[in-house]
Amino acid sequence: MDLVQDQDLHAEVAKKADCRPLQLDDCRARVLRRAEGDLFDAGVVGGPRGKATLLSIAAGRLVFRFEPGGDTEPADPIHLAVALPRPQTARKILGEAASLGVASIRFFPSEKGEPGYASSTLWASGEWRRHLVDGAAQAFDTRIPVVFHDAGLAESLSSLPIGCTGIALDNYEATRRLAPDSGRPVALAFGPERGWSASERDLLRLRGFELAHLGRRVLRTETAVVAALAIVKAAV
Repeated sequence: MDLVQDQDLHAEVAKKADCRPLQLDDCRARVLRRAEGDLFDAGVVGGPRGKATLLSIAAGRLVFRFEPGGDTEPADPIHLAVALPRPQTARKILGEAASLGVASIRFFPSEKGEPGYASSTLWASGEWRRHLVDGAAQAFDTRIPVVFHDAGLAESLSSLPIGCTGIALDNYEATRRLAPDSGRPVALAFGPERGWSASERDLLRLRGFELAHLGRRVLRTETAVVAALAIVKAAV
């Protein structure tokens, strides 16, 4: 999708109004590379997608008109619980999870994780949202996952939607490969780089999560997330 604008334009878009102009130094304006009168794909975060027409390029900005198309399909019933990873890993997970269309991501501090990851500027500055929007735009979608920051694994598990099939990825104690039931909502839990602690595994089992693996290879967290989502999406 060439352009995704912010949620606060939803009311204007519904009226086919001219959208907020883009300054020429905006990264979205640089990506467009369109001439006046050109039609391109566009959408509103959390709202409709459709087509936009570039009306003018003047005074250092682009002016365009957006016409919404059909309704946006709901997100896949897939929810992630992810132990807070290092910021560069979190950026990749945010973008890929949004691109693959998960419904929600819950980040939590884990017993073997690094506590300092929670204070990264990625979260404090609001940068994390940009990665969601970029991932959704890559997939030609306007939906972005709902992101939560929980106090710990217990809060994340308690807050997941009722009725999900719970699966925790684990390289050490899992005895079967990831193979979710077809057609059911799924909650996937990913531990830190050092793996789940014994008490976290006990809690996961207590909450009905089954441990599963992706094979013998040890994967980076962001690679494991993408691989697991591909398997789950094939079954949902």
